[in-house]
Amino acid sequence: MAIQPATLSARGVARRAHGLLLRPEAGVFIVSVVLVLYFQVANANFLTDANLQTLSQFVAAPVIIACGEIMLLICREIDLSVGQVFALAPFVMSDAHAAGLPVVAAILVALLVCALIGLAIGLITIWLEVPSFITTLGMLFLVTGVTLTISRGFPANTPGGPLLTNILGGWGYAEIVWALIAVAIMHVVLRHTRWGLHTVAIGGNLTAAAEAGIAINRIKIGNFVLTSTLGGLAGLLEAFRIGSTDPLAGGSTIMFLGVASGIIGGTALGGGSGTIIGGLVGAILLGVLQDGFTLQGINAFTFDIIIGAAILIAMIANIRIARRRQRGGE
Repeated sequence: MAIQPATLSARGVARRAHGLLLRPEAGVFIVSVVLVLYFQVANANFLTDANLQTLSQFVAAPVIIACGEIMLLICREIDLSVGQVFALAPFVMSDAHAAGLPVVAAILVALLVCALIGLAIGLITIWLEVPSFITTLGMLFLVTGVTLTISRGFPANTPGGPLLTNILGGWGYAEIVWALIAVAIMHVVLRHTRWGLHTVAIGGNLTAAAEAGIAINRIKIGNFVLTSTLGGLAGLLEAFRIGSTDPLAGGSTIMFLGVASGIIGGTALGGGSGTIIGGLVGAILLGVLQDGFTLQGINAFTFDIIIGAAILIAMIANIRIARRRQRGGE
């Protein structure tokens, strides 16, 4: 009789372990660990403090942007303009500070402008029934033009004293700390709040969500506002880290890294499923590849090839895992 509970316990542990391995982010996490070990063997400087700071900076901005993009992807939308909002926010902050506002107030003004851009995207997409792909593609060019106009094409120095600068990005790990805070908050929002549950319901079955009385328009517009605001926050943190900002910073590259992080981490392009933790793991994988390739002297073109291959592999794996879950449920 004493053996049976132990046997059942062992089976339970095995079952849970099997369930964890079936999660989309599990495979990505394992691959990330393997890559870390490989790059450490290939270059002893990989796990040094200086390089870990560099790695954290590769990861932070895509993670913050992924938090918003994942919410949109789950409810079957996307924001292609968030990379340009990333570039715009520091210039709005700089201009607001130059106009006489304290730095903290200027930061809030910049985030408010980013939120209003997200609101405009949401209203055009929902009220005028324009696909978000088209709306945000147009907004991408519009925001790019605004950024170049107010910056006159020149970089701008980031205002702020040493303490504020260190908190918001000057310290080597500041940016990743803010990213982890964003991940923790958005994980709770997605998994443990009505907003998150309704977001998943909308992506899973739009008709059923409408019949259940879910405020579909409000949820989608709110997620557009959230994504633009997070994009602006990532841009501000990057500006404080570097000490200045370039009008051509961010752009489509940072946006695609955010989207790729979510997809590689298990978020379905078809909507209805995704995890914020998966976005974090996906961004870590891409960051490890980017940093490892840099140390190895491999050029950026190869990194783009790897990103494309990683997205394809992740999508194939996600589809197969989803089919296995359906068979298991049956």
